[in-house]
Amino acid sequence: MRLIASDIDGTILGHDGTISTRTVEAFAAAAEAGIEIVFVTGRPPRWLDPIREQIGHTGTVICSNGAVTYHLGTERVLNSHVISWDTVAQVRDIVTALAPDARFALESLTGLHVEDGFLGNRIPAGSLNVVPAVLTADIADGGIVKMLAVLHTGNADDFLELVAPGMGALIEVTHSAPELALLEMGPVGVNKAVTLAHYAASLGIDAADVVAFGDMPNDIEMLGWAGAGYAMASGHPQALAATALVAPRFEDDGVAQVIESRLAALRLA
Repeated sequence: MRLIASDIDGTILGHDGTISTRTVEAFAAAAEAGIEIVFVTGRPPRWLDPIREQIGHTGTVICSNGAVTYHLGTERVLNSHVISWDTVAQVRDIVTALAPDARFALESLTGLHVEDGFLGNRIPAGSLNVVPAVLTADIADGGIVKMLAVLHTGNADDFLELVAPGMGALIEVTHSAPELALLEMGPVGVNKAVTLAHYAASLGIDAADVVAFGDMPNDIEMLGWAGAGYAMASGHPQALAATALVAPRFEDDGVAQVIESRLAALRLA
């Protein structure tokens, strides 16, 4: 175990926005033991306060499902992969033809852009000051790193099954929403595993020495790539099917339990 790569929401962070004391202490113990730590999330760079404030992480975070590599301490984008406006337009046409009630948003390196109706009756954290507006081609000037589509009925699994076959090689489609029909779409060939592999290689760390944690379909590739990829027992069935290793439930501090156990094994080695 030379590198720990962890998803955030539903893996170490609860709906109440908190990370348990046991989990914070487990990451601190791993860092003290000289183990590298990177968080790998669907969140954008602007929405990482829980990691900075509760864990004290000031290093690298892989954001937007691998589209952005960000240094939290310096608040600097280290690398990014973007989606062209032509791709956005084509994907929108495909999704709308299949799901006419879908509404869209774009995450760029300059912020979140949502069209009218996207937020519905919910205002997620990090979206309080976002004013809905028509999505226009000039947004691409800010570097579009994620496209979002939402239906305010149904669930994400069914929405994904409906639209994914029509995407071809246009865009990567996944989701991390347990209770909302929200799809996350990013640059072709980019996912959490691809960017994590590049990051690990930059440190001279092989996949075999990476321990990863995740709970949703957007974690599947990362769990399969890591030498020890743990799906949360409380996670999505597809995440659980992606790996033979299962961490205890989020509610039972599953990530902390695995880290503690592996650190104890290292001390005995």
